[in-house]
Amino acid sequence: MPRGKKTTRQKKFDYSKDRKKLKKKLRKKANPRIENKQIRGAWNPSKSTARNLLDMGLSFDPNRTLPIKKNSLLGLKEETKVSAHIVTKPYVVNQLEEEANLPRKPTKTLSSDLIEYVQHMIREYKDDYKAMARDEKNYYQDTPMQIKRKINEYKRCHAQHYDAFMASLTGPMSH
Repeated sequence: MPRGKKTTRQKKFDYSKDRKKLKKKLRKKANPRIENKQIRGAWNPSKSTARNLLDMGLSFDPNRTLPIKKNSLLGLKEETKVSAHIVTKPYVVNQLEEEANLPRKPTKTLSSDLIEYVQHMIREYKDDYKAMARDEKNYYQDTPMQIKRKINEYKRCHAQHYDAFMASLTGPMSH
């Protein structure tokens, strides 16, 4: 049976491709950048991922590290032995724990349009949510409960801003 023309193509070396660069590119793709600086500093590229993590005291396979104990049919409990490996880089776990225990500030904010909307409603109607629902600036036709939720969200997310705004309302009015 005759072969197609393209199957017996002559193999040619491609001078336009840099083999060294291609190899480097493939290696970079195979070993992606480690984002965590503690792990990146302790990483040994000559070892496998599992071995690196084991040396740091981290788990590569959580199912193997913390196995689920199954009762046998007879009701006897069999304990699985977890290999006790000596952690050669315990400072990594300590640094990760310290970083995790640092207090974090809540980052939730509201849009400036929503803040302006809530301030307008409070300025005009104080606590009358039914009147707020009938206001012409209530473009999205929020119900009284939806408006109340938005105001509470503003109080929670921007507590100092809300207090300053309320103080400016109760302060001396100069019109």
